[in-house]
Amino acid sequence: MNELENVKVGSIVAKNYRTAKVLTAFGIDFCCRGGISLEEACRNEGVSMEELLPALRQAFERPVEEDFTEMRPTELIDHILKVHHSYVDETGPVLLGYLRKIERVHGDRHPELREVRAEFEEAMHQLSAHMEKEETIVFPFIERIEKAKEGESDLQGAMESMNIEDPIRMMEHEHEVEGERFRKISQLTKGYTPPRDACQTYRVSFQLLEEFEKDLHRHIHLENNILFIKAKEMYKRMTASMH
Repeated sequence: MNELENVKVGSIVAKNYRTAKVLTAFGIDFCCRGGISLEEACRNEGVSMEELLPALRQAFERPVEEDFTEMRPTELIDHILKVHHSYVDETGPVLLGYLRKIERVHGDRHPELREVRAEFEEAMHQLSAHMEKEETIVFPFIERIEKAKEGESDLQGAMESMNIEDPIRMMEHEHEVEGERFRKISQLTKGYTPPRDACQTYRVSFQLLEEFEKDLHRHIHLENNILFIKAKEMYKRMTASMH
């Protein structure tokens, strides 16, 4: 990829997901803030382009296991549901139980645990509602657009009743809110670093929190930077062909 400086951060990760690890290490958000150029992201975060570019180019030299940009929207949706939505459903309640326990046991000495637990509890509440909207409204509509594109169904009625841009804009806003929430959780936990007196549950909780945030970043990236872009392009082509 030439002239990486001018490429949007989200597009870089969409091309090769191995670059996500590099960007994260340099403190650059590729999911919620993936719509700006690499140059602007570096400027915003005070990152040296001279140090970042070689690391990114090295990541590009390594092959990716799966090219999500080549997937059809329905295939992407299936992947997101099976991998990321199921991860939130399965891991979230367990992690919340751990956070409640360490707040109860260690909260007096580490009062920040109360806020960490409260933020994560709110995240679970919001993500549950968010994923339900995706699963019952947004994803089925995208699937209908793809079926219409393939000539398998008539989308006239649905396209007259709802513009795909509106629900996608709402989903992207909610992604931004949760991205900010986990930035706050990371700050509260000093980058998920347990204190010296942390018990095993305390340490596991912070490890799971960090894993949860990384999965959420990948989850949001696949939707914002690949699935939603494909959906809007399909919708635009379909509406143009109807006039």
